[in-house]
Amino acid sequence: MTPVDPERVERAAQVLWDAQSGTTPCAPLSQSFEGLSVQEAYAIQALVGRWRELRHGLNGARPARLVGHKVGLTSEAIQSWLKVSEPDFGLLLSDMVVNDSMVASTSTLLQPRAEAEVAFVLGSDLSGPGVTAAQVVHATEYVMAAIEIIDSRIADWKITYEDTIADNASSGLFVLGGRPRKIEDVDLRLCGMAMRKNGRVVSTGAGAACLGHPVNAVAWLANKLGEFGQGLKAGQVVLSGALGPVCDVAEGDFVEAEISGLGRVTVRFGE
Repeated sequence: MTPVDPERVERAAQVLWDAQSGTTPCAPLSQSFEGLSVQEAYAIQALVGRWRELRHGLNGARPARLVGHKVGLTSEAIQSWLKVSEPDFGLLLSDMVVNDSMVASTSTLLQPRAEAEVAFVLGSDLSGPGVTAAQVVHATEYVMAAIEIIDSRIADWKITYEDTIADNASSGLFVLGGRPRKIEDVDLRLCGMAMRKNGRVVSTGAGAACLGHPVNAVAWLANKLGEFGQGLKAGQVVLSGALGPVCDVAEGDFVEAEISGLGRVTVRFGE
C-alpha cells in the first residue's frame, strides 16, 4: 500500500469531524486535499472511527464501540458513476443503531437518504484473504431485513470514491428488522424488496442487485479487511449493500422496507 502522511490524514479527519459536529457539510476532501488516495481515505475513516470510540459518538453521545461493518457501492450503476470497479466499506458503531419501529433523530443527520439491505449477523469469525461465499454462509448466524440511513458530510453529495471512503462510506444510522432468519431458509439472490416512504413505493429491487448475491458482498468485505490485517468477528453485523435505489428522507417521514423471506423493518424520522 502507498504510504500515507499522518498529519495530512489528521487534518482531513478533523474537517469531517467538524462537519458532523457542526451539522454543516464540508467541501469534498478530494478538492481540499489534492491527490487524495484510497489508502489515505481509509486511514481518515479509521481515525475518525477511533475518535468516536475514544472521545464521544454522534453529537456528543457516549463513546461508541465497533459493532460491525457496512459494504457500499455494490451496484454496477453506482460503481460506473464513480468510475470504480469494486465496492467500499465503512464502520458500524454503537451510536448508529436505531431500533426497529423507533425514531431516527434527524439532529444527527446532515443529508440523509434511506436504502433497504440484507443484514448478516455472524456466528463465527471470518478473516481474509481467500474467504469464499460458502464460508460466509457457514459463518452466518442469521440474516435480517435492514434499513441503512446513509448520510454525507460532503456538501450536496458531490463525492468521489475517495470522499465516500473517508466519510465512513457515507454512513449515518441503521435499523435492523425484528425477524431473524437462518440463511439457508431464504433465497437471498432472488428475494424481492419494496421500500415505501409515507405509504408510497419509492424503491424496488432484489438480492441480485447487490454484487449478484448479498453473500458475495460479505465475502468481498472479509477479504478486503484482510488487506488491512483485520477481520470480521462473531456477533458483528454486516450491512451487505442496497437492493434498490435510495430515497431522500426528512423529519416527519415514515419509511418501511419489506424483503421477501425476511419480513419488514420500519423507521420514523424526527427530533
